[in-house]
Amino acid sequence: MSSGSGSAPAGLPLAEAARRIRSGKVSPLELTRACLDRIHALDGTLRAWVHVDETGALALAGQREREARRKRLVGPLHGIPVGIKDIIDVAGMPTKAGAATFAHHAPADDATVVARLRAAGAIVLGKTATTEFAYRDPAPTRNPWNPEHTPGGSSAGSAAAVAARMIPLALGTQTVGSVLRPAAYCGVVGFKATHGLVPADGVVPLAWSLDHVGLFARTVADIAVGLGVVIGRAVRVPAVRAPRIALAPELLKRADAEVAARISAAADRLARAGARIREVKLPASFADLHAAGRTVLEVEAAAYHEPAFRDHARDYGPEIRTCIEAGSRTSATAYVNANRRRLRFRADARALLAGSDVLLSPTAPAPAPRGLGSTGDASLCAPWSYAGVPAITLPIGLAASGLPHAIQLVADADREAPLLGVAAWCERQLGFGDRGP
Repeated sequence: MSSGSGSAPAGLPLAEAARRIRSGKVSPLELTRACLDRIHALDGTLRAWVHVDETGALALAGQREREARRKRLVGPLHGIPVGIKDIIDVAGMPTKAGAATFAHHAPADDATVVARLRAAGAIVLGKTATTEFAYRDPAPTRNPWNPEHTPGGSSAGSAAAVAARMIPLALGTQTVGSVLRPAAYCGVVGFKATHGLVPADGVVPLAWSLDHVGLFARTVADIAVGLGVVIGRAVRVPAVRAPRIALAPELLKRADAEVAARISAAADRLARAGARIREVKLPASFADLHAAGRTVLEVEAAAYHEPAFRDHARDYGPEIRTCIEAGSRTSATAYVNANRRRLRFRADARALLAGSDVLLSPTAPAPAPRGLGSTGDASLCAPWSYAGVPAITLPIGLAASGLPHAIQLVADADREAPLLGVAAWCERQLGFGDRGP
């Protein structure tokens, strides 16, 4: 599927679009219309959107254009169209959470992250598709690189919309792998910060202890701009020359042969460019982490959904229903012990990550699988969600199938800026760049 990602406004990455708006070379109205044109042309196939506020977006874009002409820019996202995952409240737009009508509501207020985007000058184009309650029941969205393949989940619509050049920036959420995996499958940059750094009020929860609000964009520089807005302070990305990169062979063994070979080749290329690569061993607490994290997720999901589930169990999809039922059967003792095991891994992981600038791994065991009945494998993203540490995924090339390959970089908690610095350095060395489907 052609992306048209050249000099046309919709093909501009966020930072470049913002620069051209500031200089007067692109108008907010021109950019918004170009994005809407992409939606009209492609979304009948891709189904990335569940609600588009065309009238409101064009009206606000006109206002942003008048402000830009008077050199009265609202903020760093002045005139930039954005998409919001449909579990995040946007005043005046329905929040449906990919679920049946019993769960729909019409918020009067924006979630804090949305309010911050608006305050920075962004234009909210609409709501992007999510899996049901951000769990495993797939969204209708298709992968822009090949519509016969999943875009991943749960932030399916956000990843697909950014990849298809419908918007330069989107919000998603990650509880296990729901930002980084779809970003990797769709060939864009996905980022989640340290747990709790980005506000999650006004977001339908899946598991409070694990939920992160994350970002999708097309370059690391774009992520840095967006992150600064949603955390409420500018992010200064340091220049990097010779990063210390850890590589865990155990994680490579969890990927298929082609992915493992690509990750090893990327590590070799980074080493030739000056990176100091060292192999590390995962802590013993990794062994039962996935079971512990799953228990925490199931119990917290059951706690949130308990009132609605009493009356609407039959209206839930099979995956989220099974999750809630499992959580409801779990004892308080089992939940506490699972959370203790998770926190033990968090402490061990932080000690491991403190010895390097980043840990390099695959984002997913394989490129996006064929079919729309599954959202793919989140197992390589899960440890860093359970530990609550920052992580980013970058596209690095194409598989033999023509689908994107990606790397995942993970850093110690509260090390967002250094992580972005290393990611930007890796982006330059690996050279895939802002390439569309």
